[in-house]
Amino acid sequence: MDRELRILLSEEGAEAERVADLTGYLREELLQLDVDDVAAAPGEAAPPGARAVDVTQIGELLVSLGGTVGALNQVMTVLRGWLGRCRERRPTLRVALGDDVLEISEATDEQVTEAFDVFVKRHSRTGV
Repeated sequence: MDRELRILLSEEGAEAERVADLTGYLREELLQLDVDDVAAAPGEAAPPGARAVDVTQIGELLVSLGGTVGALNQVMTVLRGWLGRCRERRPTLRVALGDDVLEISEATDEQVTEAFDVFVKRHSRTGV
């Protein structure tokens, strides 16, 4: 069964370029995993002549987990490590698998680890 994990990265006060850079770095790490694909979320078309960019769309990735049992755990491990390296300004990370949403903003490394472990266990039990 194909599963799609939605990741939204944001950072308060960050410019679109910074969010795009952070998202690009994260995407490159995720592509190294045993997942089917990691793509930017399709956004709505900007109105003609619009110059503004929706920063939330820039920071959104869709990860196709495919049928690999450990893919979700691998992705969450990468996210945990990636967040741990963001020491200067810790971004907010929102992860959604179906209707289950996990949002991490100002949390310790231990809290992040615990929340990610619970998220993975929830989806391991359901076979999702």
